[in-house]
Amino acid sequence: MPTKKPETAVMKTLGNVAPAKGSNTKIKRIGRGIGSGLGKTSAHGGKGQTARAGGGIRAGFEGGQMPLYRRLPKRGFTNLFARRFNAINVSDLNRFESGARVDREALAKAGLVRFDDLPMKLLGNGKLEKKLTVLVNKASASAKQAVEKLGGKVEEI
Repeated sequence: MPTKKPETAVMKTLGNVAPAKGSNTKIKRIGRGIGSGLGKTSAHGGKGQTARAGGGIRAGFEGGQMPLYRRLPKRGFTNLFARRFNAINVSDLNRFESGARVDREALAKAGLVRFDDLPMKLLGNGKLEKKLTVLVNKASASAKQAVEKLGGKVEEI
């Protein structure tokens, strides 16, 4: 008695080989007539400079008119000798336990260090409620006073 092959199993032969689903996509053929949807200007828009390969105008160009960024006045300046710091307010130190030693690692762990390469400066904004020993590169006079008023200590390193 002949055995019947299951119908779900399709044998791959040269007659029924097909590419994997989604592997073949149609090429976008431009310039093949208006009926194709990509005719006439062939996806290049209008005429002239912007229709050319490598063409186009630079950002801010206004057709020869004085550009807006040149019409507006210049304001301010950048001080090349300014010293930048990671600013830490005394109110930010309330998240540490009383009697703790607060250094750069502790401040970084608490997420108070914005820039890794800049020194730390303690500022007197806010109110401190705990006795702490703080190690920073610089401290304002009001910040030192706020820490020392509660029996804490500011060490400049």
